[in-house]
Formats: sequence, structure tokens, C-alpha cells
Amino acid sequence: MELIKQIKQAEAEAQEIIKQARAASAKEAEEANAARDQQFKQAEAERKEAINKAVNEAASSATKEMEELKAKAQKERSQLEQKAGAGMDKAIAKVVEYLKSL
Repeated sequence: MELIKQIKQAEAEAQEIIKQARAASAKEAEEANAARDQQFKQAEAERKEAINKAVNEAASSATKEMEELKAKAQKERSQLEQKAGAGMDKAIAKVVEYLKSL
């Protein structure tokens, strides 16, 4: 009889150990999932930050390039106006000379 009691006691203890192991395993799995979710959120935040930084840098670079191109275009326009003005003066002088010779 004592042996049966010990066997039942051992079975009950084994069941309790299994129950505790399952609970511990579930808790560890839950903690692992929470840690993975946290890492995912962190990676997502870093990705968004990197995208925003890249967008801001691109906008800044585009603005700078636009200003440089506008300045270059203005300079070229001024040079063309100077060349055209000099050519116009010569052409007008030739036309006036021609008209005087008639």
C-alpha cells in the first residue's frame, strides 16, 4: 500500500513539474515574442528615421543645386545679353551707314 501511495505521489509531483515547465515555457515564449516585437518596432523606427534623413538631405541638395543652376543661368543670360548688345550696336551702325549711303 505504501508503494502505491509513493507512486501516486511521484505521479502527482511529475504532473506538477510538467505543469510548471509548460508555464515556464509559455512565459519564455511570450517574453521572446515581446522582445522580437520590440526589436521590430525599433528597426521600423530606425528605418523611418533613415528615410526622413535621406529625404531631407535630398531636398536640401536639390535646393542647393537649383540655386546654383539659377545663378549659372542668370550669368549665361547676362553674357548673352552683352554679346547681343554689342552685335546689335554693330548691326545698327551698319544699317545707319547703309541708309546714309543711299
